[in-house]
Amino acid sequence: MAIPRIVIVGGGAGGLALATRLGHTLGKKKRAEIVLLDRNATHVWKPLLHELATGILNSTMDEVDFRGHSSVHGYRYQRGSLCGLDRAEKTLTLSPILDEDGKEVLPGRTLSYDYLVLSLGSVSNDFGTEGVAEHCHFMDSPQQAKAFQRDMINTFLRYTDPALRRHTTLSVGIVGGGATGVELAAELLDVSRLLNAYGVTNVDSDQLSVHLIEAAPRILPGLSERVSQTVHQELERLGVNIHVDTAIKRADADRLVTGDDEEIETDLNVWAAGIMAPPFLAELGLTVNKKHQVCVEQTMQSVDDPHIFAMGDCASCPQGEDATVPPRAQAAHQQATTLAKNLARALEGKPLAPFKYKDHGSLVSLARYDAVGNLMRGSASRGLFLEGWLARNAYASLYRMHQLSIHGAPRTGLTWLVDKLNRYLKPRMKLH
Repeated sequence: MAIPRIVIVGGGAGGLALATRLGHTLGKKKRAEIVLLDRNATHVWKPLLHELATGILNSTMDEVDFRGHSSVHGYRYQRGSLCGLDRAEKTLTLSPILDEDGKEVLPGRTLSYDYLVLSLGSVSNDFGTEGVAEHCHFMDSPQQAKAFQRDMINTFLRYTDPALRRHTTLSVGIVGGGATGVELAAELLDVSRLLNAYGVTNVDSDQLSVHLIEAAPRILPGLSERVSQTVHQELERLGVNIHVDTAIKRADADRLVTGDDEEIETDLNVWAAGIMAPPFLAELGLTVNKKHQVCVEQTMQSVDDPHIFAMGDCASCPQGEDATVPPRAQAAHQQATTLAKNLARALEGKPLAPFKYKDHGSLVSLARYDAVGNLMRGSASRGLFLEGWLARNAYASLYRMHQLSIHGAPRTGLTWLVDKLNRYLKPRMKLH
């Protein structure tokens, strides 16, 4: 008799952690076949994409190869992109995989499942703003982050020749004052220093103008006011131009136009103003909300089908009255832990446990300059406010915790040691 097959679509923070845990508890014990489906061959932790975009993170060192990882952790990896769902037959339709030249690498095919987990993360929401798709970079994937890095370095290089300059200063516009926008703004200031030190360009921080634009009354609107104010002050001290209560109505190749018709001249544009689930989720026949998130019960089961689960940014999971689980990496990790137990219960015919989100706080990195945040937040507590050396180390530990969930303690310890050595052996910034 064939063992049940659990298919996880999406190898992001939550999906990979879930596949790893299920591989150990069910896959290696032959209680279920665990299949991880992802369109990419490797995994990069999404909260670090801003570092990949500026070259601070070396993807060849930090990415996880799904095939190698799956062979060690008891699950099976398939490369593919979901494009259709047949709930009656319990099959997924996968679109062909194409190479850089548009040639077919893998044909379209179908994949059967007994239990399905959708863990597809989120993509940028441009709210239909004119010109954004054509003239702004996004930070949804490693490919987009690397595309920004290439454009960034080329833009800095052009400023070595006055005839190629668009404006008197090299200007970067970042739309969205959430964690991604704030962290990218700080990294760009550090990058200008490094590019100057490596002799790539003579542009220094005095010739770089970074504009951080937020439609809400303050940056980091999802975090506490104290964290927001502290980060705001630190960014201004570093030289970032912060625009709050400012909506963008149009993006051009060389400027951003605000709702008040103010023009902000730019050489590079980044859109980090909002997120939504991948739009194709609305075409699968499942109930979704306005952000295309799959509507689930508190057990993370689809409201339409108990054999389909959704987690992370692509799911709208209720949490108390009129609230849902926030789209954060820590939430995805917590859901992976609960869902691994629930899937084991489902195989045994036992009732499933509701997911209960615990907010452990939030930390924001300001490159090498600082880090700010709250830890150990609770419903009746503001948590412990951190900044400086302690906050920087706490921020770094978040990535180590992710590595611990997908690699285990021995490999994470060795990775930490290798990273320490590379700080002395390799340049701090990847230039290609």
